[in-house]
Amino acid sequence: MTQQAVGRAGSNGHRRTPSRLERMRKELPMTAMSATGSLAMRLREMTGRDVIDLESLQEIVSFGYRAAEVRSAHSRGNYDVDDFGFDREFTNALVPLFRLLYKKYWRVETSGLEHVPSSGAALLVSNHSGVLPFDGAMIEVAVLDAVDRYTRALIASWFGGLPMLSWFLRRTGQTLGHPDDSVRLLRKGELVLVFPEGVRGTGKPFSERYRLRRFGRGGFVEVALRAGAPIIPISVVGSEEIYPMIGDLQLVARLFGMPYFPVTPTWPWLGPLGLIPLPSKWRIRFHEPIRTDEYDAGAAADPSVVMRISDTVRDRIQYGLVEELMERRSVFRG
Repeated sequence: MTQQAVGRAGSNGHRRTPSRLERMRKELPMTAMSATGSLAMRLREMTGRDVIDLESLQEIVSFGYRAAEVRSAHSRGNYDVDDFGFDREFTNALVPLFRLLYKKYWRVETSGLEHVPSSGAALLVSNHSGVLPFDGAMIEVAVLDAVDRYTRALIASWFGGLPMLSWFLRRTGQTLGHPDDSVRLLRKGELVLVFPEGVRGTGKPFSERYRLRRFGRGGFVEVALRAGAPIIPISVVGSEEIYPMIGDLQLVARLFGMPYFPVTPTWPWLGPLGLIPLPSKWRIRFHEPIRTDEYDAGAAADPSVVMRISDTVRDRIQYGLVEELMERRSVFRG
């Protein structure tokens, strides 16, 4: 329908202009939330308890509203992406959904967020687990809510080879873990998130949970040294239990070109239901930054310096995992 046709539409001869439709569309979520809030208060008076979780409902409404906004903008070709394909508005639309998982499903507790800078570059380095990379999403929500900054995660090349997933990851700010691209992001003052364990971390068996895999040759340290960016180690507890991996069907994995094909207590036995992650209680600890700007320009090419810093980062993450696990009383209650 053209704008002219829209202008003539409406009952009783009233003209319904595009601006009026736009105003109605923007006001509808607030109207719905107000009505639901009144209903929630009434139900609380009648039952003596909260029947409707308004915070969760607000996130759901916000997700639906933002998704509709982005879909409308994309249909008109009205959107912007940076050199790496990051679409800020598209990512904004998804945040309420992941925030709901963060607050209500995994009930994430954080510590040390004061170490994340409100401006300037930093390389965030975390343990990696959970079959699917929800740990990256939860770290990103924690940082976004704390310092109002987006995190640019580096992903394995295998994920970049999957057409639809690759598009989604680029649109939400992720990029392939190429050293030069990583340095470019840091020199632009971005927060960059890296998982040195890679798929070795997400694909390890449940019996080896929270035991860090090797960090390779310390490529992330070279990146930080070249950019002069501080390294912030991160310990994540809770992600290992969302998909307890009890087996790996390598024959199936090779058939589909995957690094592993996980077998969990629910997958593939329950079909699509087996993809629902378990509601473990999460803890994320951000450690004190490790400075790299004190090293000379040739430090990135010195294997002894690189491995020493890499080992320090790994030790801090492992120590944080051990401490958090000792404090945890229950996998699902924290």
